[in-house]
Amino acid sequence: MNGEKLRMIIHCAIFAAMTGIFAQIEIPLPLVPISGQTLAVGITATILGSRYGALSLICYAALGAVGVPVFAGFSGGAQVLVGPTGGYIFGFIIAAYFTGLILEKTRFTIPMAMIANTVGMIITLILGTIQLKFVADLGWSQAMAAGVYPFIVVGLIKAFLASWIGITVRKRLVQAKLIQNPNVAA
Repeated sequence: MNGEKLRMIIHCAIFAAMTGIFAQIEIPLPLVPISGQTLAVGITATILGSRYGALSLICYAALGAVGVPVFAGFSGGAQVLVGPTGGYIFGFIIAAYFTGLILEKTRFTIPMAMIANTVGMIITLILGTIQLKFVADLGWSQAMAAGVYPFIVVGLIKAFLASWIGITVRKRLVQAKLIQNPNVAA
């Protein structure tokens, strides 16, 4: 393994840990809490890009699946992944990939990151709500009321914060030569 790949794997582990920490920041709601996980997902994807961002979230999900209490409310275990909120966790992986991909195909700027993170938020909400509907045996309107509507405004705020923090930190990591960047905004 070359030095750059090893460095990126270490970054993936760091961002997986950060996601676990952010997951503990939560506002309880009846079925799905508002948590810091999605903010961490956006920051991760904005900084690491598609492949490493998704890999970091795969590591996060795997840690939780084997019982490490990294999910919201200090929970862990495979039962969380197959439970009402598991679709959101799977959605994090897909969202991170597409958020990073959009930035890689365009430019790493705050406005593009806002678009990419909004797309990521929508992906997470869709996948999370689909699983919530079936696992909790809800109708579509109930699933939307529990799994989408409460998260739209907060999600847009988190998308902005992830964009601003992510682009700012990414620029500094590139300047410090801690990550490579074929597509840096000036």
